Amino acid sequence: MQLDLNLLTALDALLEEGSVAGAAARLHVTSPAMSRSLGRIRKATGDQILVRTGRSMVPTTRALAMRAEVHALVQQAHRLLSAQRELDLAALERVFTVRWHDALTAASGTALITAVHRQAPGVRLRMSAEPGTDDAELRRGEVDLESSSSPPTLPDIRHRLVGTDRLVVAVRPGHPLTTGPLSLERYAAADHLTVSRRGSLRDPIDDALTARGLERRVVAAGPTAAFALRLALDTDLVVTLPDAVTRTARERLGLVALVPPLPLPDVPLYLLWHQRYDDDRAHTWLRELATETVQALFAPPTASPSNPPHSPHSPRSSP
Repeated sequence: MQLDLNLLTALDALLEEGSVAGAAARLHVTSPAMSRSLGRIRKATGDQILVRTGRSMVPTTRALAMRAEVHALVQQAHRLLSAQRELDLAALERVFTVRWHDALTAASGTALITAVHRQAPGVRLRMSAEPGTDDAELRRGEVDLESSSSPPTLPDIRHRLVGTDRLVVAVRPGHPLTTGPLSLERYAAADHLTVSRRGSLRDPIDDALTARGLERRVVAAGPTAAFALRLALDTDLVVTLPDAVTRTARERLGLVALVPPLPLPDVPLYLLWHQRYDDDRAHTWLRELATETVQALFAPPTASPSNPPHSPHSPRSSP
């Protein structure tokens, strides 16, 4: 049975006004048109809905029973199809899944969760571990916001550049590389550690060294920045990784950060989401808040009189 859902609006007006003329005036249609709608409603429901009593009309028992439900359905349809209202963060209840790489989660995850909870207490965040480069979860709506060091290749995945990080060399205190100038040859001769989820023993740093006729020895690959930093603290291994997103972790461990002795490309940081969320006000709020939180990482460190900035060519405890 195919029903014209416009009849719900007509039925709501008829039950509210109690007359054909009143319902017609309310919906800005003619009385004959409303009479025809009443006839169709009677046929669809098998009930008279309104019956004449003297010079007025009264609802039937079934009409009285359905009046509240009909009105609620019409109001729900209006809310569903009307333009989005202003976002009420205090009343927002939603679960968002944020998938960031481990260093970014460690650096900004706490700040993001705190800000979200403060502004929208009913919102819950799932901070998901980052898998490979598969964007299927974004397309299926299983992930709301993702981090990446490269823009997406799929046309339905949106992206925003939120910062550009530089690379630094992290070593333990007292490491041989902290004594004297860090030359390209000394850097290449050290034992190195890469950070790779797939266990790759080569990264763009090797290409930069090869272009200068040098090779380095990578003796291990760590799956996360946290593991790599801990390993660098406990050994003489050297790890070269992004500065801003690992600064807090390095400082907590007491690692020394050195300026690489060769020019290396900066590392861009993107936030990715699916185009279905372009006009979603709650998602827009989340990605704006996430952008603000992440960009705080790239603000220049504040120097105090007791902690003056270091020379860009000398060993330092934080870049």
